[in-house]
This record gives sequence, C-alpha cells and structure tokens, in this order.
Amino acid sequence: MKRLILSLLAVLALTRSGAAAPEPLRVCADPNNLPFSNARGEGFENRLAELLARDLGTTVRYTWWAQRRGFVRNTLNARQCDVVMGMPTGLELVATTRPYYRSTYVFVTRRDEHRRIASFDDPALRRLRVGVQLVGDDGANTPPAHALARRGIVRNVTGYPVYGDYRLESPPSRIVAAVARGEIDVAAAWGPMAGYFATREGVPLALTPVMPQQDGPALPQTFSISLAVRRGDAARKELLDRFLVRRHDEIEALLDEFHVPRVAAMPRPAVRAAHARAGADARAPGEGR
Repeated sequence: MKRLILSLLAVLALTRSGAAAPEPLRVCADPNNLPFSNARGEGFENRLAELLARDLGTTVRYTWWAQRRGFVRNTLNARQCDVVMGMPTGLELVATTRPYYRSTYVFVTRRDEHRRIASFDDPALRRLRVGVQLVGDDGANTPPAHALARRGIVRNVTGYPVYGDYRLESPPSRIVAAVARGEIDVAAAWGPMAGYFATREGVPLALTPVMPQQDGPALPQTFSISLAVRRGDAARKELLDRFLVRRHDEIEALLDEFHVPRVAAMPRPAVRAAHARAGADARAPGEGR
C-alpha cells in the first residue's frame, strides 16, 4: 500500500509540474513503396523512422502520400510532417542531412543465363531484351533510360513505370519480376529496390552496378540519400545529423538486412554535376515534387 501511495504521489507531482510526453516524430511516407516504406511499417525507411523515434524518446506518426510528383509540396512543405526518411542529397526543395547511404542503378539478370552485363557500352545490350524504369510521359526518365537512348539502344527496350499500377503492391517491383519470368533478359533498375525484390523471386538473380557511374558530363547513375526537413529547419537538421552519426552501425546493419547495394561517393566535381542534374530530365530516385 505504501508503494502504491508513493507511485500515485509521483504521478501527481509530474502532472502538476507540467511534464508531458514528447511530441511524436511526424513523418511523411509512401504507404505502398517497398522496400522503402508501406502502411504496415515493413520498409527500411519505416524501420529507420522507428529507430529515430526511439532515439528521441517518442513515437512515429505518419502522414501517408504516394511519393510521386507533388509529394514534397503536399506533405513536408505543407507542414503535414517534419521529416522524410529518404531524399536525394542536395535536393533544392528541401534541406537534406548528411547522406546515410549512397546507392547505384544496377543491371539485373538471371544467374542461370550467365550474362555478364556491366556496362552501357556492352554490345550485348543492342540485341538483348532490356527493361528500364520510366518516370513519366514527359521525358523525365531515369538515368539508365537516358544512357541507353544516348547510345541508340531504343528498339529492344521495354519501359516499366516507376509509379505503375498503384492498386498493386509495390508497383516498381514489376521490372525485377520480369527478369525472373524471362519476359526481359536484363533490367536497369534502382539498386535498393532491385536488391530487395531480387531475393524474393523464385530464381536466383544477379545484380551488377551499372558502368560508367558518371555517364557523360552530367548523367550520374549513383545517388546519395539523406533524411529531409523543410528548408530553414536548421535545428531539426542538426538533430538528425547527430542521430545518423550516433547510430551509424545500426543503420548499416539495417541496409544490409534489406540488401541495399552501396557505392563510394563520387569526386566533388561529379557530385556538383549530379546535384545540378537531379531534378532535371534525369530524375534522381525517389524524388517527389
């Protein structure tokens, strides 16, 4: 009884002192975009948000919005949330933290067919059935689509929309499934998505980083990915930067668990060119407007 009375007195004291639970971590995310996020919390960005919330002593509260054109405008910049868990580093619409990974587009092939495609200059790409991810019908397509077009490789190319049929689960995964089924011979796809879904197909698939990683003066095939906050939200950005340093090893283990391929950063001139290009005709992965 004495312990109960003391506990009640402690709760009463906290209430009178005005102590309150910390505000939730407000995150905007796509409810149907594995391996990054979904409404069931199964993506690595969901897991990263949970890790951040625990680090801050709070919980996650989501605003769900399909991550496509208009995403940033209607979520983060409309103050529906405070953090987005994955945006290209240096994207002008937002303020981005230090990158927590850098990934690349990859060639996806079936292991049992023993294809060794590693470069856009491989002559085999002119005769194989090639799949690429397409962003839209306005010419705003992925870097591999532009790299192939620059080489005149177009007639044997099939496009798989990044947005796809949103009524189905994880629409971008269709390009990986097409390789597994033999619908196409090779796919050029964003590495984190390809790495995750390749492990879920019924046949072994191989992933090879595309080369060159910097195709021409301003067509990068690799991108650094950061957390994002509103421009001007310097205090929150600094808080997130410290979190990324403090929990680096756990974040690396999380990325390994989801089979996210990583590459080293490009030299500074290439980084500047990548930032200038991202958001133009060669869209960086996951970029919302």
